Amino acid sequence: MAKKSLNLNQKKSGKNDDSRKKNIKNIGFVVILLIVGLIIFASTNRSDNLKDVALSDVVTRANNGEVKKIEISGNDLKITKQEEDKPSEKSRKEAGSSIYEQGLNLDTKAEVKVNEPSNSGSLITTALITVLLPVLVIVLVMMWMFKSAQGQGNQAMSFGKSRARLYGNQKDKVSFKDIAGSDEAKQDLQEVVEFLKFPKKFEDVGAKIPKGVLLVGPPGTGKTMLARATAGEANAPFFSISGSEFVEMFVGVGASRVRDLFAKAKKNAPCIIFVDEIDAVGRKRGSGMGGGHDEREQTLNQILVEMDGFEQGENVIVLAATNRADVLDPALLRPGRFDRRVNIGLPDRQDREAILKVHFEKKPLDKAVDLNALAAKTAGSSGADLSNIANESAILAARKGSKTITNDIVTEAFEKVAIGPERKSKIMSDFEKQLTAYHEAGHALVGHVLPESDLVHKVTIIPRGGTGGVTWFIPPEDKSYHSILEYKDVLARMLGGRIAEEVIYGKDRVTTGAGSDLQKAAELAREMIINQGMGKKLRDQVFHVETGIMFERVTHERQYSEETAKVIDDEIEDLISEAARRAREVIKANMTYLEKLKDALLEKETVEADEVIRLFEGTQMPKSASLE
Repeated sequence: MAKKSLNLNQKKSGKNDDSRKKNIKNIGFVVILLIVGLIIFASTNRSDNLKDVALSDVVTRANNGEVKKIEISGNDLKITKQEEDKPSEKSRKEAGSSIYEQGLNLDTKAEVKVNEPSNSGSLITTALITVLLPVLVIVLVMMWMFKSAQGQGNQAMSFGKSRARLYGNQKDKVSFKDIAGSDEAKQDLQEVVEFLKFPKKFEDVGAKIPKGVLLVGPPGTGKTMLARATAGEANAPFFSISGSEFVEMFVGVGASRVRDLFAKAKKNAPCIIFVDEIDAVGRKRGSGMGGGHDEREQTLNQILVEMDGFEQGENVIVLAATNRADVLDPALLRPGRFDRRVNIGLPDRQDREAILKVHFEKKPLDKAVDLNALAAKTAGSSGADLSNIANESAILAARKGSKTITNDIVTEAFEKVAIGPERKSKIMSDFEKQLTAYHEAGHALVGHVLPESDLVHKVTIIPRGGTGGVTWFIPPEDKSYHSILEYKDVLARMLGGRIAEEVIYGKDRVTTGAGSDLQKAAELAREMIINQGMGKKLRDQVFHVETGIMFERVTHERQYSEETAKVIDDEIEDLISEAARRAREVIKANMTYLEKLKDALLEKETVEADEVIRLFEGTQMPKSASLE
């Protein structure tokens, strides 16, 4: 309560200071307006509201006895009529001549009084215009310059300040129970919570509080949410900053921001510093063109010093997240800096179902929707993907005017997120439809017949995303490992579309529709040979090339000879040729079933898994397509 009231008082005082500054500005603006108005008034309002008349008329009436008094000041005349006590008219005589020379009789009854001309009004006006106005302009210019210089000075002073955002006082704190799945990661982070809440318990037995915990996992797996939940569980302040926010064009700025961030954290201890995407600043040193004077390396050096310089009892823990732990500097990962490493992988089926329940909890989900079946179909999806599916389902429901999210809507949203939206507006000729139907039927037939392939989920010739059609395979269960036989069946399945075109239309009639399939097949074959040791001649040998550091790839020689590179190329070619041969044998042995699925696609455009299985009843696996 004391902290909350202090924060409120600080906010109120800040608002009062802002209001005072605004009031001062308003008063100054009003004063300037008054001065300018006085100058304008003095320069334009020098007369006495007298009626202006012609001199000849004045002379005629004076000679006739209708004028009581004429006052002369220089060339200006003021006329007082008979039976009046003060002047009511004014006129002007010719310069260098007297009023008598203008026709006034010498024996006129009008009193003629000559006054010395007064220059006080013009002097005041001249003084205001020539002295005060320039002074006012100079003062305004100097005030503007001073304000600009002050603003630049404040900006320069704050350039090296940390831009970390402080969380922890919000009403809607995140805790571990708000995050579905990631049970092992939460268990590891629970120790961090205990370190922050009960440090003395560990210090009494001589245990040192860990200074850093590295969260490693693919994008969208909830690393940031877990860090916030850790702070919420420990009821500790939470400084959040991205690694890229440390790096600036000027050398030393990032290091200054690091110092400022850790100084703030120590003042708010116990607390958590969370650095997202730490690989932006924590990459291996010596890999850049700037050497030791590189701004990023200077910032990393400061982070290393600050983490190693924590005093015991500070109770400040650094959480960092990255999906590229392989490119981080070894000094950053050593014990004493990042003592713990928490791996956050893609959720399994059980976790996916729990995550889907969390995201659909506040949405009007129809009772017929089976989230368990949806979790089974979303193998390989991250928590962010599942959140996107739930959000797209709500958007589709609103677009269709449905008050509940039905099973069809969820399926459509899932397919939109996974393989892209349907492009029903694209017009295809009859030949293109037939070609696409044969192509997708070839994928489906080869994948259905080969024993190690996944199950066919859906086949469609409706363009989706950047593809002309889609044959969708979904594994029956989550897999962590893949065998050589499985990869070879996947390669044959990938080439099934191109081979179906070749069998139906001939080798010289194949089209560019298989470009994406061929690229993916080449990538998989290269992965098998180079990184997984799955070749025939190069079995159990890997030739992995580091892709994280560009400069090392330029300066270091390849780790294998030209002869080995030729063998790698031959192995990849053999895998692709074998896959094409097997796909060709399967399609030729089951041409009747290829035609059945082609006809169904031309009629319905989309064929679901149950109908695909029914159409393919009786397919056979030719011996020539089996692997020896």
